[in-house]
Amino acid sequence: MLVINSINFANMENAPVISFKNADIINGEAKVIYGLDMSILPKDFVYIVGKVGTGKTSIIRTMIAENKLESGEGHICGFDLTTIKEKEIPYLRRKLGVVFQDFQLLMDRSVEENLKFVLKATGWKDKEEMDRRISEVLEAVGMSTKAHKMPHQLSGGEQQRIAIARAILNQPEVIIADEPTGNLDNETADGIMQLLSSINEKNGTAIVMVTHNRSIFEKYPGRIFVCENEKCTEAASKESIDLAATI
Repeated sequence: MLVINSINFANMENAPVISFKNADIINGEAKVIYGLDMSILPKDFVYIVGKVGTGKTSIIRTMIAENKLESGEGHICGFDLTTIKEKEIPYLRRKLGVVFQDFQLLMDRSVEENLKFVLKATGWKDKEEMDRRISEVLEAVGMSTKAHKMPHQLSGGEQQRIAIARAILNQPEVIIADEPTGNLDNETADGIMQLLSSINEKNGTAIVMVTHNRSIFEKYPGRIFVCENEKCTEAASKESIDLAATI
C-alpha cells in the first residue's frame, strides 16, 4: 500500500495551500532565489513578476515538484517538497491545475479527447462521469460548443480556455499559470483574466500567476511577489513596484 507523504494542515480552514520558509530555489544546479518566504491561502490571487531570468518560472517548477527543494521548507497542498518521493508527485499534481503560455494541448486529439486523456490519467474510469465533468468544465470556460473541435481549429484565446478547462478538471486547490496571456492580444488576454478571476471568486481556488505585464496586475488586483537580485519578496502595493523590474 502506498503511503502518501503529506501533512494535514493544508486541509485545515485558513491554512496555507502553498508555504515556503527560507527556501532556496534552483534552476538546474544553480540557485536563482535565496531565502524565499511565501504563504498562499485558499482564495488568494498571487502574481509573481520580474525580469526574464530572475527565477519566476523556477519557483513554479518547484511548486509542481519538477525542481527539487534542497534547502529551507516548502509545502504544497499538504505535501512536503523536501521529502516528497517520485511516486508521490502525481498525487500532488492532481491537486494542482497548471496553465502554460503555449497551451500544451495534444494537437492530434479533439478538445474532448484532450480532456478525457487527463481524466483517465488521474484515475477516472466511469465514462458517464467523465462526459459529465467534461461538459461542466467546458461550460465553465465558455467552450461548450467546441468539444469536437481539433486544437488547430481554435484561436489562441480559445485554446487557452481549453487549457484552463483542463486545469480545473479535478477541482484543484491551486491553479498555477505561467504567463498564460503571453501569446495573446490584449482583448483576448483580458478575457482569460476575467475567467481566472471568476474561478478564483466562485470556487475559492487560489491562483498563482507568473506575468511580466503590469497592466494585468493593475487591472486585476492581487498580492504581488517581485523577483530581483536573487530574492523574491512581496510588494507592499502595486504602486511600489519599479516598472523596470518587471520587464
